[in-house]
Amino acid sequence: MCQHQPTCPSAEATDRDAARVIACFREQGWSLLCNGVIVFEDTGELLPDGSMIEPHRGPARHVLVA
Repeated sequence: MCQHQPTCPSAEATDRDAARVIACFREQGWSLLCNGVIVFEDTGELLPDGSMIEPHRGPARHVLVA
């Protein structure tokens, strides 16, 4: 799917969200990457095979960890 040089990570790669954005829908909170992954603003992902990756962002900066 990707025709960039060097090619972007595949949807199966652990760094899949480093692929280039080909369509962005900020008002809806998601972007389509060139590897077919849909990335949501909460860091969740929908893979081309229909499987999901749960949001994986760290705690908010204002939260103190004791």
